[in-house]
Amino acid sequence: MVNEYSSFKKEITNNNDVFKSFLDAEKFSLKWDTYFEVYDQIFKKFRGKKITFVEVGVFSGGSLFMWKKYFGENARIIGIDLNPKAKELEEYGFEIYIGNQSSPNFWNNFYKDIGKIDVILDDGGHKNIQQINTVHNSLNYINNEGLIVVEDTHSSYLKEFKNPSKFSFINYANKIIELINRRSSMINENLNNYSKKIYSVNFFESITVFDINENKCFKSSLVRNQENWEGSVEYRDNEYFTKTKNFIENKFKTFNKISIFRKIIRKLLYKNIFFNIYENYLISKIFKEITKKK
Repeated sequence: MVNEYSSFKKEITNNNDVFKSFLDAEKFSLKWDTYFEVYDQIFKKFRGKKITFVEVGVFSGGSLFMWKKYFGENARIIGIDLNPKAKELEEYGFEIYIGNQSSPNFWNNFYKDIGKIDVILDDGGHKNIQQINTVHNSLNYINNEGLIVVEDTHSSYLKEFKNPSKFSFINYANKIIELINRRSSMINENLNNYSKKIYSVNFFESITVFDINENKCFKSSLVRNQENWEGSVEYRDNEYFTKTKNFIENKFKTFNKISIFRKIIRKLLYKNIFFNIYENYLISKIFKEITKKK
């Protein structure tokens, strides 16, 4: 089984254009093998186009060469790093900025200098404050149909990065999911900067992708394909309701004659209290299953 799995992984990476560019890079680079399939899936629409691509955390510079080869000569490749030595990579045609991704001031100065971009990939320090600040401070500077990509998000579960924590990057990303869902007209809330700009969030193993598209971020409206919808009945709670109602009426015939008792039962039924208790019990069993360690 191990050999079959290894063979399958090898087949995926060997047929992957990002991986081929990775192998051809002039400088050293280090990547998890599961990332290449994700890269190709989310970045292929930018290949050959005139884009601005920013990578946070350039290490020895190998990934910058990889991206240049993958995206093509029309791509403007910019690297950000804390290490001043990274400036040496400018001799290869890359733009390099030295700064702290945790600092809003750095990001303000950075975007003031380069303007809007198409993609930012955060492979920096992986700390909560670094990843969150990168997303938060980049949001207003991503072109429509651009991406904010944060990798190595497994750091949200590691003690080395002071996690798990309610202030982890993953919890921050989950908050953004809530904001996206609150675009629903069924939820009477105004949109904020996140829900006005982030169309969707995609989660992969250790990679989170924010799809930026203001044109698609609007309050939903209910539409019909026909005016007449007679005969359409909502049966959401019908099974539980009918069974419970019949059970109570049959088992407590004497009490049903008492007005106050009838009112109490009616309120319990119509507020779904009985159903909620039962359904929550069933859901709790599923929750235990998905968190069970084998």
